[in-house]
This record gives sequence, structure tokens and C-alpha cells, in this order.
Amino acid sequence: MPEDAQRLIDTSTAHPARRYDYWLGGKDNFAADRESADAIARLAPLVPKWARENRWFMRRAVAYLAREAGIRQFLDIGTGIPTSPNLHEVAQAIAPESRVVYVDNDPIVLTHARALLTSGPHGRTAYLDADLAEPEDILGSDEVTTTLDLSRPVALSLIAVLHFFKDAQDPHGIVRRLVSALPSGSYLAISHNTWDYLPEPRRAALESAVKDEGQCRDRAQFTRFFDGLELVDPGVVVLSEWRRDDSADLPLPEPWEISAYGAVARIP
Repeated sequence: MPEDAQRLIDTSTAHPARRYDYWLGGKDNFAADRESADAIARLAPLVPKWARENRWFMRRAVAYLAREAGIRQFLDIGTGIPTSPNLHEVAQAIAPESRVVYVDNDPIVLTHARALLTSGPHGRTAYLDADLAEPEDILGSDEVTTTLDLSRPVALSLIAVLHFFKDAQDPHGIVRRLVSALPSGSYLAISHNTWDYLPEPRRAALESAVKDEGQCRDRAQFTRFFDGLELVDPGVVVLSEWRRDDSADLPLPEPWEISAYGAVARIP
């Protein structure tokens, strides 16, 4: 790990990306992350299943975008710690010429950038250390402007990241700014946690446990991210149900087991 990254990483405080890595069975996490993850899992024992289903949603969405929508450029913001297959691996397995820019502001993700940047010879990948809260910095970065052609369709991927933004941070406005920079024929893919399917008092206990980290949203609030866009069938659904196929090799969970929405939409 680079020395500057080591200095930036606070191992004493739990981090959502490292907690997610732990739920997925990864090794890039610390004691504080594991303790926090286990505490949440005691309230929601199925949260590791959510983590796996969220990854499967990403893979299905990217496969659809590359195979059926013909997208060859991807902007993935809130990348997190890489878990193979990564987005570019899914896209380039279908279309080797695909170009991908990964964006994250977690220094531990930066230490994995070399792995993320391993692209096939016909495509290209880049990594940008930036924050979703500053969309202009992302859109104007050298990594984006030299890797992607923003005059041609791009798929914007925001997987399990917007629920870390509270309403006061205007996540809907951030998404609108990013979408407005993309041409017609581009796409937006989002997964987002919700309390809609959780019964009380489990909902209240979980909401209290993560209240300082962001905000879950109901169906209407989630759907607002796609205002003015053309939702791809089946529209807004529990993420485990979005174009599910046999690739997950897992039984379809009940909505309350996942309690997260997923959707993909075309930018007209």
C-alpha cells in the first residue's frame, strides 16, 4: 500500500466500503469495519445477502447496457473496493472496446486502482479520486475527458452510493447535473437502500444504527432520480428482481430480505 494512502486511511472508524467488502467475504477491512458490520448484521441478519444481490444487479445492468443497449462507455461513481468481476470486466467480456472510468474518494480504493486499471487491449479504464458531491470536478477531470467521449452515449452507474447522501446534500440535484452532461442515448443505473419492506421495530433499530451515514428512501423518492428519463423494463423494482436470470445461481429472495431498489433508464 502506498505510504500516502496509509496515512489517509483511518482504521479506527468503520467505513461503508470496507464494511461492504466484509459482507462480500473480502479481506480489505479492519476490526472497526467488522465490528460495525456484525452489529448491523445482528439487526438485519440477511445484509450479506443484500450485498451479494447488489453485486448481481450491477452485473446484470452492465450486461444489458453493453449487449442490448450497445453502450461502450461507462462512468462508475462510488466504485468501492473491487470485487471480481468488476464493471469493466463485465462490459469488456461483451464488448472488448468498452471504456470505463471508476470514481471514488476512499483512499483504500485508490490502493486497488492498479487492479481496476487492468483492461483488455482493445478497451481502456481509468480511476479518478473524486467525490460524487462535486460533480463538476468529475465531469471536468482529465480522466473523464481523455477516456470518455461525452458527445457519445455513456452509462452512468451509481450503485449503492446515493443512500449515503442526506436530502440536505441534494442528491437529486447531483444526479440531474451529471445526467445533464450526458448526450441523448445515454443511460442511468442506480441501486439504493429503502426501508419500504422492513417491519417495525426492525426498521427503527436499523434506522437508528445508520442514521449518521446517510438516508434510505422510499419508492417515490427513489423514482425521482429518474425524472424525465425513460425507465427500462421492468422499471423500479426490488433490485434482486431486475431482469433476473440464472446467472446469480441463487433463489429469488423475498423483497424484505433485500429492501433495496434498482432501476435503469435511458436519457432521451
